[in-house]
Amino acid sequence: MQTFFIAPTDFGVGLTSISLGLVRTLERAGLKVGFFKPIAQPHPGDTGPERSTELVSRTHGLKPPTPLSLSHVERMLGEGQLDELLEEIITLYQQACVDKDVLVVEGMVPTRHASYAARVNQHLAKSLDAEVILVSAPENDVLAELSGRVELQAQLFGGPKDPKVLGVILNKVRGDQSMADFAMRLRDHSPLLRSGDFRLLGCIPFQAGLNDPRTRDVADLLGAQVLNAGDYETRRMNKIILCARTVANTVPLLKPGTLVVTPGDRDDIILAVSLAAINGVPLAGLLLTSDSKPDPRILELCQGALLAGLPILSVSTGSYDTANQLNQLNKEIPVDDRERAEIITDFVASHLDADWLHQRCGTPREMRLSPAVFRYRLIQQAQAADKRIVLPEGAEPMTVQAAAICQARGIARCVLLAKPDDVQAVARAQGISLPEGLEILDPDLIRERYVEPMVTLRKSKSLNAPMAEQQLEDPVVIGTMMLALDEVDGLVSGLVHSTANTIRPALQLIKTAPGCSLVSSVFFMLFPEQVLVYGDCVMNPHPSAAELAEIARQSADSAQAFGIAPRVAMLSYSSGDSATGEEVEKVREATLLAQESQRGLLIDGPLQYDTAANQDIARQLAPNSQVAGRATVFVFPDLNSGNTTHKAVQRSADCVSLGPMLQGLRKPVNDLPRGAQVDDIVYTIALTAIQASHAAEY
Repeated sequence: MQTFFIAPTDFGVGLTSISLGLVRTLERAGLKVGFFKPIAQPHPGDTGPERSTELVSRTHGLKPPTPLSLSHVERMLGEGQLDELLEEIITLYQQACVDKDVLVVEGMVPTRHASYAARVNQHLAKSLDAEVILVSAPENDVLAELSGRVELQAQLFGGPKDPKVLGVILNKVRGDQSMADFAMRLRDHSPLLRSGDFRLLGCIPFQAGLNDPRTRDVADLLGAQVLNAGDYETRRMNKIILCARTVANTVPLLKPGTLVVTPGDRDDIILAVSLAAINGVPLAGLLLTSDSKPDPRILELCQGALLAGLPILSVSTGSYDTANQLNQLNKEIPVDDRERAEIITDFVASHLDADWLHQRCGTPREMRLSPAVFRYRLIQQAQAADKRIVLPEGAEPMTVQAAAICQARGIARCVLLAKPDDVQAVARAQGISLPEGLEILDPDLIRERYVEPMVTLRKSKSLNAPMAEQQLEDPVVIGTMMLALDEVDGLVSGLVHSTANTIRPALQLIKTAPGCSLVSSVFFMLFPEQVLVYGDCVMNPHPSAAELAEIARQSADSAQAFGIAPRVAMLSYSSGDSATGEEVEKVREATLLAQESQRGLLIDGPLQYDTAANQDIARQLAPNSQVAGRATVFVFPDLNSGNTTHKAVQRSADCVSLGPMLQGLRKPVNDLPRGAQVDDIVYTIALTAIQASHAAEY
């Protein structure tokens, strides 16, 4: 599915109007179009539904999800919960995508109170893997200034080299020149537009009539008393005259759409306006100021005008203050002004590059799995899996909190191995609410039942009952036995236990999966724009070529299982045939072995890391590779390089890692990273639940 993210370059560019027109343009191309405004930004005085969402709903018959409130968003940003905010938005985004070919997403507008809008828009576009269309309004700018502002905004989203930054729509273009002439002059000032990769997608001329409010809107703004409603629902105001002159000088100004503002005691002006109305001039209305009502005898003479639909309003403010209020009239489309919304929608749509936009929607492209989408899908898949996960470190505060979260959200059915009183004490001390259904098993009460099954499983190693009883003093071993006997679907440990303590029982009791000769690991590296897979960074210090090939296959399978299209780079200190040596030859042999055993797999090596990750370098050093520059799975030649690189990237780059996730076991056992926090435990439980659903296929 295609996603267009429209982002303003400044305040007042008419973003809502562009949204309406863009949706109409894409609908006319025969596409199923959706709309999504992630964050509401109400204008002063707005009390109803979010304006853009409601207008699109009424104009196009769509039912977009309700945006998040601005106060909620600001609270989350203030508490450093950007990732959680993005996951909430992804949930709404997925709702908006149902049965759609293309989705128009409207970004935030920068204001004095929302200076963070550009940063949020950047995160939103990347998280939604959207193609960005900028919206700008030249107003009185010289072309060089307009070009600079557009280029600056384009850089925020990745710059002209990023294929996801499509172009700009210019709104409210003033002047006598044709739009084609204006576009040509702008290109002369804009290296960005001349590059060919960044397009001018629309040039919409300024048309004052599109901003004309209904007389009723004026009454609502001023809180005016309606002396005669007349046609105030349908008449529109395009001009205001403040009458302080004689009738003779006022008469030439009484034109269609004019709102006449005058004190209520100016009988001469009231009569002149009424005569104009009786003679068929569709004035916007008569606004009487200073809380003075006209003489009833004068109103009696004006009955013809009232019957002709002349709206008459009254306010308590003086003429000067009233005029100031009128100048501050909100020019946004009211949500119930269907006529104006339809006119603006069609007008904008008629000036967009419909053919190119339609063609773009039909252009195949590979989706980049952003961190927010990855986390969202992780939780969704875990919830669907509905697996039972045992946590041997059941009384650890962070484990208790993570288990409570997972149980409450349906991520997994958690089993805490600990004394119930200890867990209850932790929950009280930490303010954790233990949800219904969260299991707590006392190891002392269940230990005995696993002695005999463990002896049976380990009889080839001469394990006897006393030895089994001693090993079962470790809750990790109890949890592993529960897994071995299919009482649970997965195990997560490592908050206080070492990696060896977590993995050794699994190797002894669970064994490797069919077709696997070793256990390896991967980390999911959540970079700002996409998720990559690193393996093996935990388990195998010096893998042979055959073992390295198996690590590559396991890592590719893991990537595939979690929605990442696997393109495997076998890493070394040289690319292609540029160097020789024992380590390089090992990687070359491993690549060939992996290719032979899994022929459909996109895999290449040896490749240097930068060749695997950067398309510009890949074009120079590996121009014929289907993996170089586009790798999603990075397989390191040994544990030293893998572990070092993982930690360097995690600590020095803008990257969050999830894992390690062990692969190659018959049933999932996962070790928590050192320094794990509650979120790490929650996501590791989710990873384990999803692995369990795949392990059931063996």
